Amino acid sequence: MPQVLTALGNANINVGGQTVNFGEQSAVVRGVGLIHSAEEIRKTLIANVQGAPVLIGDVAEVTIGNLPRLGIAGTDESDDIVQGIVLMRRGAESVPTIQRVEAEVEKVNSSGILPPGVSIQRIYDRSDLINLTTHTVLHNMVEGIVLIFLLQWAFLGNVRSAVIVAMTIPFALSFAIGLMVIRGESANLLSVGAIDFGLVVDATVIMVENIFRHLAEASAHLGTGPSTLHRIRPPSGFRGKMGTVSIGAAEVSQSIFFAAAIIIAGFVPLFTLSGIEGHIFGPMAKTYAYAIAGGLIATFTVAPALCLLFLPDQVEERETPVVRGLRRVYEPAIEFVLANRIITFAGVGLIGLLAFFAVRSLGLEFLPKLEEGNLWIRATFPQSVSLEKSDTYVNRMRVLMKSYPEVQTVVSQHGRPDDGTDATGFFNAEFFVPLKPFDTWPAGIDKEKLTQSMTEALEQNFPGVDFNFSQYIQDNVEEAASGVKGENSVKVFGNDLETLEKTANSIAAVLAKIPGIEDLAVLRSLGQPTIRIDVDRVRAARFALAPGDVNAVVQTAIGGQSAGDLYEAGSDRHFPMMVRLAAPYRQSLDSIRHIPIQATAGNGSPIQVPLEDVADVTLVSGAAFIYREQQQRYVPIKFSVRGRDLGGAVLEAQHAVDSKVLLPGGYRLEWVGEFGNLQEAISRLSVVVPLSIALIILLLYLNFGNLRDALLAASVIPMALLGGIFALWLTGTAFSVSSAIGFVALFGIAAMDGILVLSYYNLSLESGLDRPSAMLTTCRTQLRPVMMTCIVACVGLIPAALSTGIGSQVQRPLALVVVGGMLLAPVLILLVLPVLILRFSRAQELPPEESREAGT
Repeated sequence: MPQVLTALGNANINVGGQTVNFGEQSAVVRGVGLIHSAEEIRKTLIANVQGAPVLIGDVAEVTIGNLPRLGIAGTDESDDIVQGIVLMRRGAESVPTIQRVEAEVEKVNSSGILPPGVSIQRIYDRSDLINLTTHTVLHNMVEGIVLIFLLQWAFLGNVRSAVIVAMTIPFALSFAIGLMVIRGESANLLSVGAIDFGLVVDATVIMVENIFRHLAEASAHLGTGPSTLHRIRPPSGFRGKMGTVSIGAAEVSQSIFFAAAIIIAGFVPLFTLSGIEGHIFGPMAKTYAYAIAGGLIATFTVAPALCLLFLPDQVEERETPVVRGLRRVYEPAIEFVLANRIITFAGVGLIGLLAFFAVRSLGLEFLPKLEEGNLWIRATFPQSVSLEKSDTYVNRMRVLMKSYPEVQTVVSQHGRPDDGTDATGFFNAEFFVPLKPFDTWPAGIDKEKLTQSMTEALEQNFPGVDFNFSQYIQDNVEEAASGVKGENSVKVFGNDLETLEKTANSIAAVLAKIPGIEDLAVLRSLGQPTIRIDVDRVRAARFALAPGDVNAVVQTAIGGQSAGDLYEAGSDRHFPMMVRLAAPYRQSLDSIRHIPIQATAGNGSPIQVPLEDVADVTLVSGAAFIYREQQQRYVPIKFSVRGRDLGGAVLEAQHAVDSKVLLPGGYRLEWVGEFGNLQEAISRLSVVVPLSIALIILLLYLNFGNLRDALLAASVIPMALLGGIFALWLTGTAFSVSSAIGFVALFGIAAMDGILVLSYYNLSLESGLDRPSAMLTTCRTQLRPVMMTCIVACVGLIPAALSTGIGSQVQRPLALVVVGGMLLAPVLILLVLPVLILRFSRAQELPPEESREAGT
C-alpha cells in the first residue's frame, strides 16, 4: 500500500519550468502530469518487474465512491432528503432576514439551476411564530388602551378628560419607538408586548385628575373667593382658567416627577440581568424607560395644554356611579380603621401571614415556556448502533408521529452534518414536528395530552430508546446554555470515565423515583465497540518496524488515505483519491489480523508480515463520547419536568441525591439547564433588588426631606407585593423570572400612591386642619386618584393576564403579578397607610395665624 500511495503521488503532479524565449516573446514552461479520470488512475505504474510494468489496475479496483455518510435527513414519507439550515447573523433582525432568504430561494427555484423536478422547500422559519406572537401582542395592547379610556371615563365622568389621558399612549409609544429606531433596536415580544400602558399614563392620570378637580373647585367657588387649599398654594402668575390649570399642574409636578423616577429606579434590576433572561427582559427594561420618559414629557407638556384647550372653563365635578359606590363603601371603612388601629394592624398581620404561607406553596420555574406551536423530539439510541440500522427505526418513528391528526408534518435529522458543527453520533436522532393550529384539534386534546400519548406510543414501540420532548427554539436555547441536549441535566465531573458512569447511573436511579421527572437518561461515554490495535514494540523491532510504520498501514488499509486529488478536466472541481484495502480484507477481526505489512528481512529483502505478528488486535469496549467543560470530564444525566413545577421537582431531587448518593473524592455535581439559570437569576436579583429599594427610599427622602416620611411612603411597597403573591397562588402559577419582574414593576407604582397620600396629608396640615381632620380630608380627596392609578395600571395588563394565545405565556406571570398587586394595593394603601401616618408621622398642623399668613 505504501507503493500505491507513492506511485499515485508521483503520477499526479504538475511542475513549472520557468520561461523560454522565442525571439521577442517569452513562453512559460509547464510540465503537466495531473490525473483527470479513473482510467488514468488504472494506468498508473507501480513498479516494473523483469521488464513487465505493474499498473494500479492490475492490483486494485478503481471505482467512483463516496465518503461514509454521517447523517440522514427525512420528511414524512421521504426517507432521504437534502436539508440545509440558514443561520442568521448575531444581532440581525428576523423578519427582514427571512424575507431576503425567501427572495433568494424563489430566485434559485425559478432560475433553472436545479435539476428537473428538484426544488427548495421551506421546512421551518420564525415568520409564523413572529406573526402569531405579534397578533397576540397587538390584540392585548389594543384591549388595554380601550380599557384605560373607559376606566378614565368611568371615574371622572368626562369624555374629554378620558381622551386627554388616552392621547398620552400614542405619544409615549411613538417616543419609545423613535428612540428604538435611532438606537437600532428591534421590537420583540417583551420589548413592546409587555408594556403596561396603564403604568405609562399613571402620571397623566394624576395630572388630569388634579387639574379637573381644580377647575371644579374654581367653578364651585366662583364669586365667593378661592377655597382654603387654593389660598395656600403658591400663585402661578396666570389668571383665570390658565391660572387654575397651572396651579393644578404645579401642585402635583414634584410628586409626578419623583414617582416617575421611582418607577424607573424600580426597573434598575432588569438592566443587570444577563444570560438568557437578560436577552429576553433587557429590551423590555429599555422600552419601559423610553415609554415612561415619553409619558412624563407628555404629562408636563401635552396634558396641561390639552386640558387648557379641551376642558371647558367651568367644570362641574359630579361623582360618577363608580366613585359614589366606592365612597359609600370606603368612608365607613376608613372611619372604622382610624378608630380601631389595633384591629387594623392585626388584620394586616393576618394578611401577611397568609401571604407567607402562599409563598411557601408557590412552585418555581425559570421562565414560562413560550408556546411555539411545535414539538422537538429527541431519540437517543444505544451508543454502538450503526447509522444504517438505526435509520430503519428513525423512519418508523417518523411514520408513527405523522399518524397523529394534530401533527402537520415530521422532519427527522439522524446522526450529524458533514460540516462538523455538531459532534453527536449515530445514536442521536431529532424530529421537528410542527403542529396544526390548536383550534382545529379534537375536543379535549391539548399539547400536554398529545405529548403524553406520543411518549407512551414511542416507548412501547421502541424499547431501549430514550426520548426527550421540547420545542424548536427552546431546545436550541437550552443546549446553547448548558451544553447538553436536554431541558435540564446533572453534570457529574471527575477524571475516570468508568467511575463517572457508575455515579451517573446511581443518580439516575434516584431521579427516577422523583414525581414529575420525565425523559430521564444518562448520556453515556462508554460502550462503543472498538477494535484496539496495540503495537508490540519488541516484535515489531525484529522486522525493523517502528510503531508509526505499523499504524500508517492500519490507517490506510482500514480507514483509507488520500493520495492527492483528481481534478476534473475543464473545471475547478476536484475529488480526493482514496487508497484503501478492499472490503473483504478489512471487514472482520480475523481479516484485520492478517493485513500484510511490508517489512525487511535479515538479508535486506522485503517481506510481508501479518499485522498479528507485530501487534495485538482485540475487540474491546471503549469511549463513545467524552464530554468536557473547563478542561474537566463529565457525564450528564438529562431530564425534563412535566406535570409539576420545575423548582419543586429539582429541589426534591437535589435533596434525594445528596442523601442517597455518595460522590467519590474529587468528584462534584452541577445542576444546569433551566433550574441553573433560575438560581443564577435569583442570586443576582437578591443583590440588585435591595439596592433598587434603597434607591427608591433615597428618592422618597429627597422628595419629602425627612427619612420618616420616606419610610412611610415606602411602606406601601410590601402592601402591593401581597396582591401579586395571592394572584400567583390562586392561579397556580409558579414563581419565575417573569413574575419576579412583575414584582419589581410594583415597586414604583405603589410608591407613587404613597407619595400622593402623604403629600396631600402634609398639604392639608399646612392649611390649618388638625391631624384627624387632615387625614379624613386626604382620604376622601385621594380616593379617586389612588383608585384610578392602581386600576389603570391593572387594566392595562388584564388582557395579557387572561390571554392564552401563542406568545402570551412569557407575559402572563408578569401581568398576573401586576394585576393582583394593583387590585389589592389600593385597599391597603387607602386603609392601612392612613393609620401608619397618624401613628408614626411627626408632621403637625400649623397654628391658625400661620396658616392664614401662608394663604395671604
